[in-house]
Amino acid sequence: MKYGSWKISGYNRSAAVGLVRGGVNPLAAVVLASRGIDDPEVFRAMGSEDVSGLHDPFLLKDMGSAAERVRTALSKGEHMAVYGDYDVDGITGACLLAGYFRSKGVRCDIYIPDRLEEGYGVKKEGIRTLAGNGVSLIVTVDCGITAIEETEYARSLGLDMVITDHHECGDELPRTSVVNPRRRDCPYPDKNLAGVGVAFKLICAVEGADRTEELLTRYGDLVAVGTVADVMPVTGENRIFIRQGIGLIKNGSRPGFDKLCQAVGMDKEQLTVTGISFIIAPRLNAAGRMSKTSCSTSLLLTRNPEIAERRANELCALYRRRKELEEEMFRVAMATLEKNPPCDDPVVLYSSKWHQGVAGIVASKVAERYRLPAIMICLKGGLGRGSCRSFGNFNLYDALESLSPMFEGFGGHEMAAGLTIKRGNIDGFKSGLAEYYHRVVTEPFEYVLDVDFEVIKPKLLTVENVMALDELEPYGVGNPRPTLCIKNAVIQNLTALAGGRHTKLTIRKWDEFYECVFFSHSIGELGIREGGTVDVAFIPQINEFRGKRSVQLLLEDLKAIE
Repeated sequence: MKYGSWKISGYNRSAAVGLVRGGVNPLAAVVLASRGIDDPEVFRAMGSEDVSGLHDPFLLKDMGSAAERVRTALSKGEHMAVYGDYDVDGITGACLLAGYFRSKGVRCDIYIPDRLEEGYGVKKEGIRTLAGNGVSLIVTVDCGITAIEETEYARSLGLDMVITDHHECGDELPRTSVVNPRRRDCPYPDKNLAGVGVAFKLICAVEGADRTEELLTRYGDLVAVGTVADVMPVTGENRIFIRQGIGLIKNGSRPGFDKLCQAVGMDKEQLTVTGISFIIAPRLNAAGRMSKTSCSTSLLLTRNPEIAERRANELCALYRRRKELEEEMFRVAMATLEKNPPCDDPVVLYSSKWHQGVAGIVASKVAERYRLPAIMICLKGGLGRGSCRSFGNFNLYDALESLSPMFEGFGGHEMAAGLTIKRGNIDGFKSGLAEYYHRVVTEPFEYVLDVDFEVIKPKLLTVENVMALDELEPYGVGNPRPTLCIKNAVIQNLTALAGGRHTKLTIRKWDEFYECVFFSHSIGELGIREGGTVDVAFIPQINEFRGKRSVQLLLEDLKAIE
């Protein structure tokens, strides 16, 4: 990623001193002060797992009627169903609700639509299938906010629906209990719950607030994984969910997570948000992308270690296959774009040979490569299903909403969405999106690297201080890993790594030497030399080699000084 500039926050010295006097490590104190935190109690609250920090679930609009309908179904032993999405948020949420409902002794089906055949969202075909199975109540998770016709269809078949979702809401909502913190009329204080977080709030409402802690010890691992996988802010309630959930996984909360960690060779005791994001979630997600969600749900719900081990190995195989399909689709997309560059228009590509399950990943890579919104449409017959990814600060959901008459359906967030479109409407959509984009984007988006502060005293970068940054975990959206910078450092030596793909360098500043690693950047690309002067932006970390620990700087950006 090429950053155009750095935005260095700096910090209030008196605030940092106050934090240190309140018992906060000096480096952590400076980071917190740069983020506007000056109260030691706020810092201590960041490390809290106390459920008293969670809000009353009944603050969510329609929660009273939703919880009452679920209680009725449980007391009468109704045949229930959970209708989930095929991503990790939807899968974990579906397992949470189904696991809870089944623990109450009722029959509960899990219905997750086939990504390739049905696409995103609640569909009449799925409702018809569940009705035929004798279901009387459907509870959605991570989907349903746009299911207006589908809710009426369910009612016509004698089915009730309770909708739990967290996606953006339109002006019209389904005529049923709709629990979604993003409702415009919802007073809930924390708008950033994942779909699985909203589902958790539902069971808390059904059980009563006094059971929240017990429920979190049973289902917190699922809430944490779904929340991290859906890239929700690691703030507010999500922070409590994630801290609790990671602790549960480390303690062996369920065989599925144990066996998945073993299958990928990961020590669960070292699990962090990064491990969930880049190791656990992609493998759970591979099942949805390859139309095998039952593999993930079986892994997460089974209490049998042997079944869990088989499912974990199956997920790893699906993940490898997904990678192969992704690489091939990206290669074809790039070849197409090299022949017909997109200039400044959003990228819209379509093909009948692409696999819908990897379209979103490829759209993200294309958007990143061309610094433009990207839509990859997979055609089947006269219908296309598109995976959409934004770039910069372009609100993709608003753009799609303005063009909604062209679609058979759409939904999503500001940065990621999905749509269904007739093949004959694609060219009109492409030109309409370009027109909308140029109307709202008046100048090219520039990547700005947010830097907490410039290091001007070497004593801050000690092993002890850098290790203390772990107290600010978990990191993620809303609480990123601390990024610092050093200016006017001299390069002492340069080493090419991995055949030149990565660069290792040692810099000197204040007569101190710091080892740096810059991944995915070659020495030639950086245009640097030994003896040259550079500014470096970095994440401080601890490197352990042969039992010795030292501070290492993981570079985010580097600027050569002429």
